[in-house]
Amino acid sequence: MRFAELTMHKRLKEAMAHLDYTEMTEVQAQTIPYALIGRDLAVASKTGSGKTLAYLLPLMHRLLTSRALSTRGPRALILAPTRELAKQVYAQLRFLVAGTQVHCSLVLGGENFNDQIKALRKTPEILVATPGRLLNHLTARSFLFDGVEILVLDEADRMLDLGFADALKAIHSAASHRLRQTWLFSATLNNQSVEMLSGYILKAPQSISIGEMHAIHADINEVFHLCDHLDHKQALLKHLLSQPDYQQAIVFLATREDTERLAKQYSELNIPALALSGDMKQAQRNQVIDQFSRGHAKVLFTTDVAARGLDLLHVSLVVNFDMPKLPEEYIHRIGRTGRAGNQGNAVSLISPKDWVSFQGLMALQRREVTFTVIPGLEGRFKGVLAQKNTKFSGKGAHPLEEAKAAAQGKRSFNKNTAAKGPVRKESKNRPGRNATPNVGDTDGFAPLRKKAPAEVAYVERDTDNEVE
Repeated sequence: MRFAELTMHKRLKEAMAHLDYTEMTEVQAQTIPYALIGRDLAVASKTGSGKTLAYLLPLMHRLLTSRALSTRGPRALILAPTRELAKQVYAQLRFLVAGTQVHCSLVLGGENFNDQIKALRKTPEILVATPGRLLNHLTARSFLFDGVEILVLDEADRMLDLGFADALKAIHSAASHRLRQTWLFSATLNNQSVEMLSGYILKAPQSISIGEMHAIHADINEVFHLCDHLDHKQALLKHLLSQPDYQQAIVFLATREDTERLAKQYSELNIPALALSGDMKQAQRNQVIDQFSRGHAKVLFTTDVAARGLDLLHVSLVVNFDMPKLPEEYIHRIGRTGRAGNQGNAVSLISPKDWVSFQGLMALQRREVTFTVIPGLEGRFKGVLAQKNTKFSGKGAHPLEEAKAAAQGKRSFNKNTAAKGPVRKESKNRPGRNATPNVGDTDGFAPLRKKAPAEVAYVERDTDNEVE
């Protein structure tokens, strides 16, 4: 479907033509028509699918073609889980409002509260915000919410993961106009928390699902390498970043220390590199992202703080130096490449400590993977449960459970292990009555002491974007 076929304001069609956007993406083609006729929406789509324009265009059309329901407060609220994503949305919005009488404002945690109050008193029609800081302004009564006509929740699943459920409900209750439209966008709708939130804030929504969250991205070529240890990983990474066939690369690591160490190391090798982590102050992070987006560096070493919200068209390579703990985060990491129809490559380095995370990904995607070997950089590690042909299939027994058992030193109950000799019997000795039980964590490594859950009232913390 083409943008020219939509019954949409002429200014918006001209903006799309200026960007040379003629054909709508699948999520835009299915979402925009329902939004234009006033329906609430619950939309599941993959990252990089064009969902930002899927809600910005009908939002702008309503504001340009209808009178405000109230003269007090903003007409539209857009909530995003991280500062980086909020800024990306705001940048696209600024382009659409240029040359119109519509004004917009950005409200983020970590920035001056009083300056934000001054901006809000100018009554912008559209407000882009992170939920924690917006809740602060709701509590402080910085502006009125009763005139909100459109409420957009972008990446609602991530906002719930970050603990903003109560903030979202409070904002929903404050923006309670009976004619309000609400559009919820999420990586998946098949999630209990998302389903509960949808039932609470949406009115007879149109549900739209564009592929599964865990589906393989057609524009991303995924490659997996088995690694023996840290030095083997670093040798593979050096080989990958020495190739001339990529424009820019993002390398995901587990710790801030590793991002800084590798950025310094590759800068000394005449490969311009930057480090980004959640421990940085907001101004520092803005500077790093701006420098990378302008092409001042070829490689960005980062933690998961950059897994969402960055729309960088020149990133053609993503490397998972350390696998993420949650398989869903893998989807968002590799989604930094292969955007807007461009082709991208995603390379994952799997060492013994990454094996449980890798098997969790395979369990989610239920697919078969062939490990790639680079001549001269072969390793000995073949996977805890790898087949002889170095293939792993997500089919059959649940691989995550078997990986956990292997990590804990337990045997698998199958015919291959049953023939390897007698199994040592467990001791019948039991701990005393006063002994403190230990609970293994989900990876099956270090024992953790069980702690009683504590009820903590919600308070604003400057962690709107801490996704590590």
